[in-house]
Amino acid sequence: MYLLLMPMILVIDTNNEQYYIQLKGLARADVIKDDKEIFIIRLKLFFLKFYIHPLKAKKEKKSETSKAIKVDKKTKKLSFRTVIRIIKSFKVTQFYMNIDTGDCIANSKLYPVFSFLNYQFGGFHVNYKGQNTLVLAVENRPIRIIKSFFNI
Repeated sequence: MYLLLMPMILVIDTNNEQYYIQLKGLARADVIKDDKEIFIIRLKLFFLKFYIHPLKAKKEKKSETSKAIKVDKKTKKLSFRTVIRIIKSFKVTQFYMNIDTGDCIANSKLYPVFSFLNYQFGGFHVNYKGQNTLVLAVENRPIRIIKSFFNI
């Protein structure tokens, strides 16, 4: 029952350089900047830590049996309405965007658009200092995703 109700959280914070997805109380996957590679994924499961190097070159194993067997799997495509319902099941818990395009004319054109968006939603800012920041926290629960597949 907990697996259906546990919150899943996605956080993108360019100001503090935090990028992670978390299954509350179960697992957390952080994207960490690295000197040798571009990034490393740190996976925490309960009290265990694993490091995954996704950009590391893998050695290919040649197997003739896997080439000989081909299985045609039919994939079911999602309808546009179902995709929209899945997107609507997500809740944005925190949002802040501060943009400088590097062009003062483009910034001045964005200013009224962002003012209108701030009136409706909030969190949009334009600056002329060269700072670009995005803070986004999105939450969902597996039960909401499952409910979006059905017409309830």
